[in-house]
Amino acid sequence: MADMKGDMSNAKLMMVCLVAAMGGLLFGYDWVVIGGAKPFYEPYLGIAGDASAWRSGFAMSSAVLGCIAGAVGLGWFPDRLGRKPSLVVAAVFFTASAVWTALVTGYWSFIAARVLGGLGIGLASNVSPVYIAEVSPPEARGRLVSVNQLTIVLGIILAQLVNYVVFRTVAADAWKWRVMFGAEAVPAGLFLALAFFIPESPRWRGRGVPAAPQGGNAAPQNAGAAGTRVWAAVALGVFLAAFQQWCGINVVFNYAEEIFKAAGYDVSGVMFNQVITGVVNFAFTIAAMCLVDRWGRRPLMLLGAGGLAVLYAILGGCYFFGVKGVAVLVVVMAAIACYAMTLAPITWVVLSEIFPDRVRGNAMAVSVAALWTSCFGLTLTFKPINAALGAAGTFWLYAAICVAGFAVVAAFLRETRGRDLE
Repeated sequence: MADMKGDMSNAKLMMVCLVAAMGGLLFGYDWVVIGGAKPFYEPYLGIAGDASAWRSGFAMSSAVLGCIAGAVGLGWFPDRLGRKPSLVVAAVFFTASAVWTALVTGYWSFIAARVLGGLGIGLASNVSPVYIAEVSPPEARGRLVSVNQLTIVLGIILAQLVNYVVFRTVAADAWKWRVMFGAEAVPAGLFLALAFFIPESPRWRGRGVPAAPQGGNAAPQNAGAAGTRVWAAVALGVFLAAFQQWCGINVVFNYAEEIFKAAGYDVSGVMFNQVITGVVNFAFTIAAMCLVDRWGRRPLMLLGAGGLAVLYAILGGCYFFGVKGVAVLVVVMAAIACYAMTLAPITWVVLSEIFPDRVRGNAMAVSVAALWTSCFGLTLTFKPINAALGAAGTFWLYAAICVAGFAVVAAFLRETRGRDLE
């Protein structure tokens, strides 16, 4: 099946990819805005303090329940209804969630609104990379699929800027968090409008299934071998998706308040540092886009796993020996840079490429479900783990996980650069 490169100009192809990747922008915004809103909605909802650690953790991670449901329960949307309608549905969820979260009056209403937003994230994170991969030429596919990660980073920066501006300009604490969440309705509404104007993926309808081999026992043997390869690809996809979360970097975004306060910063300093993390994230995502089709997927994944293991070991040492201030900030920025250039975008590229055409939508849904299940566990358990092990022990634990991830990538991930999706 031909890609769309021959049917449209480079500029139009890029515009189509950018619209599809707006799901990533809203994913990034929705995912990070809660970190800045946390100091203000927790007192309102009555979940501030160590006594409410699990309720607070559930509030932070509740969107991930929607992500899991969106990936599993709606995972059939892209293959059954098409990529384009799936993006439209995701945009509806994002818009409704933004408005609802800004208007909630109680804890469980807040949870429900966050779950709805998670449905949008789960569905968009499934279909956006697949759609972009299917419309892209092989020689530029890594760069174009990485656009989805770039928009995630832009969404993170947007959320951090909105959080900082609202913190500085809105006087009443009771309104700060409502404005932070409600502002998402603007880009979500734009995504909803633009999603109607992109074409459907050329690989959605009429995708060919290879003909059965002729003669003797070849068909069963080849069918069995093909099935084994599919299951191996799905197993690898599930591991890489889970590892992208359990490498631990998302806790820096979701729990920036605790991490930077432990390093000696006040609330204003935390907000400003979050903006810096967003800028670093953006710059090194651009670097990844420049390298992914030149260096390849496998070297960048190995660099990410190994680099994070070293940096987490250093960060744990900073907390263990009481090092505070700029030193911690520098190590955190280095970890974000490493993640942004490697595991963050390249995992999505690999997941969009390693599955056979006939099962790509469903296999991607399984992998994305594993990603969000892992993310839920990471977000829910960070505070209890941090309380039990301390900041040093927590980051040393993540370092050990990164070492394990390095070993698996080195053993099982093959290079996919420049290969046709079929």
